[in-house]
Amino acid sequence: MTGASVELAGVSMTFGGTVAVDDLSIAIEAGSFTALLGPSGCGKSTTLSVLAGLTTADTGDVLFDGTSVLGVPAEHRPVGLVFQKPLLFPHLSVADNVGFGLRMRGTATRARSRAVGEMLERVQLAGLGDRRVGQLSGGQEQRVALARALVLEPSVMLLDEPFSQLDSTLRGQMRALLRQLHDESGVTTLFVTHDQAEAVEVADSIALMLGGTLVGHGPPQEFYTRPASLAAARFFGVGNEIRGRVGGGRFTTGTSSLVVTTDTADGDAVLVIRPEAVRLDAAGGGAAPVTGVVTGARFAGTHLRVDVELGGQLLLMQVPVGHRITVGETVAVELPPGACTVFAVGEA
Repeated sequence: MTGASVELAGVSMTFGGTVAVDDLSIAIEAGSFTALLGPSGCGKSTTLSVLAGLTTADTGDVLFDGTSVLGVPAEHRPVGLVFQKPLLFPHLSVADNVGFGLRMRGTATRARSRAVGEMLERVQLAGLGDRRVGQLSGGQEQRVALARALVLEPSVMLLDEPFSQLDSTLRGQMRALLRQLHDESGVTTLFVTHDQAEAVEVADSIALMLGGTLVGHGPPQEFYTRPASLAAARFFGVGNEIRGRVGGGRFTTGTSSLVVTTDTADGDAVLVIRPEAVRLDAAGGGAAPVTGVVTGARFAGTHLRVDVELGGQLLLMQVPVGHRITVGETVAVELPPGACTVFAVGEA
């Protein structure tokens, strides 16, 4: 099984006057695992449908390995599909469900049986080939759906929130299995999800969609450490948005001034930093720490969640459990430049 590169070039799609996908362009490397992430209604499933050939975009092009597939019908595209519901044939056995596509291709009975048996083993359903699908659990049904798609040896796997109806424990097991199958096969995988934790756990890269528009595409860690926009930062729960002004390589808010690394033009700005990146400078040795007053401290399991008033604005930070901190005390905190991202107010 060999993965194909995938490219969407200027794809737009409108339904009844509502823009579902707006001028979407993205290139996905062959053999990679990409999570198409965003809230409900942002255009993720529509994008997947366009890639699969189930929907024709109003404008733009779809290319596999650099070749347009716009004129190629869905059934002839080298694509495997798995949906939220397994969509299995209830009157067929597990083995016959998995081998259905091979039978439609005219694959010889012996070769089909061998391929189905090997695939059932890979998805941890060995020995269940003779069962009816009505005898399976929800997780087992989705494994059958995965096996049915993979047994055809597609170049691209498209999965539309396939585990959303499973409980959290089973979802975790299925994500681990999916990642294992991807690593074994090398098939290019696009995984639609609205769950950022799920995307971070399984994907090599994340393509974040908001309002039909691609707002970021890169490794998961970049969305935490260097979000491409304030909207992207908010989707990943940045925690802190401090308003002030940027100029001369410094960000100023109230009486505090911080060194920052930014290409943002001088003027009103918003600095974002995750609570876990803020450091308590108890020893006073930090680089240009700022001071604030503790207004709240709550136990949060692995840490204390501390609120600090900073120049009339609220700063959230995490402090190790066991650290003595009291409401009303003045503390020095450090905001490491490498953990800060600054956006112009016009971008906010």
